[in-house]
Amino acid sequence: MRSMFYVLSALAVMGLAFWAYQENYRTQNAIRQAERLQSDIGELRQTLAILRAEWAYLNRPERLMDLAEINFDRLGLLPLRPEQFGRVGQVAFPAAELPDLPPISDPVEVIGRFEEDAQ
Repeated sequence: MRSMFYVLSALAVMGLAFWAYQENYRTQNAIRQAERLQSDIGELRQTLAILRAEWAYLNRPERLMDLAEINFDRLGLLPLRPEQFGRVGQVAFPAAELPDLPPISDPVEVIGRFEEDAQ
């Protein structure tokens, strides 16, 4: 009986050791994947910063004004003037018309129904 206990204990220890090694490898793999993702995120943030800088460079007002003057014949772009802006009250919004809804033919009283259902 004692030898059977020793054999079962040894098998249990070997099984737990096998499980522990597998978990260790899974954990190391997850850590490597997380580090790779962090590296990718850093590279993408750097790329985003470069793209934002390029966008700011390309959207300089003096550059856009020169482009508008060069392409005036094709585009017909003019600078905005203050008198071109209006107030919200001057905008003619369409009238909001609701569709004709059918009348409620069979109303249901819901007050107190939950109390009746609970009993």
